[in-house]
Amino acid sequence: MSEGARALRIQLLIGFMCVALVVYFVLLGRAALMLITSGEPAPIGLGLAILILPVIGVWVMVATLKAGLAHQRLARLAREQGMELDVSGLPRRPSGRIERDAADALFATVRDELEADPDNWLRWYRLARAYDYAGDRGRARETMRRAVLLQEAAR
Repeated sequence: MSEGARALRIQLLIGFMCVALVVYFVLLGRAALMLITSGEPAPIGLGLAILILPVIGVWVMVATLKAGLAHQRLARLAREQGMELDVSGLPRRPSGRIERDAADALFATVRDELEADPDNWLRWYRLARAYDYAGDRGRARETMRRAVLLQEAAR
């Protein structure tokens, strides 16, 4: 499957999931409004509590989509500048994940690059990718947020 076809499939899946979530939020909101308009104290309280869920869900969905788009923008910019991490030659496990020792060595190299140029968003982006390849998703997300902020400030 070509890279373009794969990207299109992923975008369609994301779109479908967003539409499904919006439908779910609408149905949840309707149920909450039915409870609120019942006129009885317990269902009104439950309806108000349920009404919070779609609000939180929309906020999470929008925040996730914004972050994903920002990460894609950084990936495109890094690729255009020839700074995307090349992991094609690294040894992999049968699952397809990069072997731990190779990911750790890649991480050490990228960390050294960042220490030499700490204000460069590309270095933070590369470190976030290295964290991801090493399996540390939490630090990868945190580092990617830093890369996005630095890149936006550099515009």
